[in-house]
Amino acid sequence: MRIILQRSGPASVQVDGKVTGSIEKGYVLLVGITHEDTEKDVTYLAKKIANLRLWEDDEGKMNKSIFEAGGDILSVSQFTLYGDTKKGRRPSFIEAARPEHAEPLWELLNEKLEAEGLNVQTGIFGAMMDVGLVNDGPVTIIIESN
Repeated sequence: MRIILQRSGPASVQVDGKVTGSIEKGYVLLVGITHEDTEKDVTYLAKKIANLRLWEDDEGKMNKSIFEAGGDILSVSQFTLYGDTKKGRRPSFIEAARPEHAEPLWELLNEKLEAEGLNVQTGIFGAMMDVGLVNDGPVTIIIESN
């Protein structure tokens, strides 16, 4: 599993012009799932995300968690994170999980983040989505389970 985590100010996701999820501040997660990912990977990543210290304290050091910063999560499934561009001009998505495997794991990730005490907003799995965000910092982290 590969997640691009962006610390964000206001962010939203729209499908067909309708907002399906929005946050004022927190993390925007672009979530890619491969066919080898398991519930164990999801559990690890949910705990990792909830406990990362990516927010500044009074001294300007990244010492605060998303809880201490009062942030939320905007989670967006994104199979293109497993696009392989090594050969040719068109990406291969062979490493990306099929929807029947990926969707339940993405939903489980969101549930586990909520179980950690986070408010989670989402896009719609498999939909064409317009994601808008203000990358705060900018702070962008790649998190992988394996």
